[in-house]
Amino acid sequence: QVQLVESGGGLVQPGGSLRLSCAASGRTFTIYQMGWFRQAPGKEREFVATIAWSGTSTNYADSVKGRFTVSRDNVKNTVYLQMDSLTPGDTAVYYCAGGRAYYSGKYRTEYDYWGQGTQVTVSS
Repeated sequence: QVQLVESGGGLVQPGGSLRLSCAASGRTFTIYQMGWFRQAPGKEREFVATIAWSGTSTNYADSVKGRFTVSRDNVKNTVYLQMDSLTPGDTAVYYCAGGRAYYSGKYRTEYDYWGQGTQVTVSS
């Protein structure tokens, strides 16, 4: 099967930056899209960004457009989420996800594999 492991979370000041990584292993040839979701306490898990494993298709939530950038390194089987201009509202557990087909990338039901999550805390 496919295993996804997130890393790079931590505590950062408002206005600061973090880069999250998601390393994929196992049957990675089954992956056609990768996504990032986040979940704050008491809230639903929400879409952040997505990227096709091949090609150039990307999509972002309105709340992070212009601040977050998703990218990939196919050789390393790794997807990144560069987060700039962070605010306390970005505090959440961030999850990496993989899907066996490419759709809009915005919905949890499109994905088949999930990582364990990494905590991002933006202090005030």
